[in-house]
Amino acid sequence: MFDTHSHKTGKIKLILAGSEMSDSEKNILKAKDNNNVWAAVGIHPQVEVENIDKTIDKLDKLIANNKEWVVAVGECGLDYSESKTENQERLFRGQIALALKYDLPLIIHARKAVDEVIEILASYKNTRGVFHCFAGGKKRVAKVLALGENWYFGIDGNLTYEVGLEEVVKIIQKDRLVLETDSPYLTPEPHRGEENKPEYVKFVYKKTAEVWGLSFDRTEKIIDKNATKLFGLGSQSK
Repeated sequence: MFDTHSHKTGKIKLILAGSEMSDSEKNILKAKDNNNVWAAVGIHPQVEVENIDKTIDKLDKLIANNKEWVVAVGECGLDYSESKTENQERLFRGQIALALKYDLPLIIHARKAVDEVIEILASYKNTRGVFHCFAGGKKRVAKVLALGENWYFGIDGNLTYEVGLEEVVKIIQKDRLVLETDSPYLTPEPHRGEENKPEYVKFVYKKTAEVWGLSFDRTEKIIDKNATKLFGLGSQSK
């Protein structure tokens, strides 16, 4: 889940990531019912799909029929934490094709497969998106940036307790960072150990401001501008 936050109004804008067809459909329903909620639709790489072509076709129709509310394709990508499968790559490439067809950003899930995901994305032109919960370390920041000016890094609540991730954030260009909660997971300090909530994103903003050496206000403006540009929220009519 990606979030923008305004401490002055208390309002939070949410982009709900999809992990399978049912989640994607629910995301759209929630977006239709809430002015500050948008939907991403996609199939997570760990979801078993019987017929990839049919699944991609269903996603295609879902996007086509709900363009007003869908702002991204994903989560999609590769997850090699357990095993590598050809089906994961086929499913991923199918979703890349949809993102290009509808000019939408991708929300990338890359676990134990960051290099492989980057290699696949580099074989396409005009892709854009974000590496959700970026776990590629400092050495892969340049590789993501090389994909193009419309690629971003998603950072979660673990920034508040992982020193190594602080070092990664320090070398990411400020105009390429967006913040997320990944609710209900990766709860930031001081609520670590509890179920994560969208409003807890303010603690990720606070930590990012600390890492950058900027005020909370300035950090908030930078991050929210990045998220608005990435997901095209300024062009949405809702």
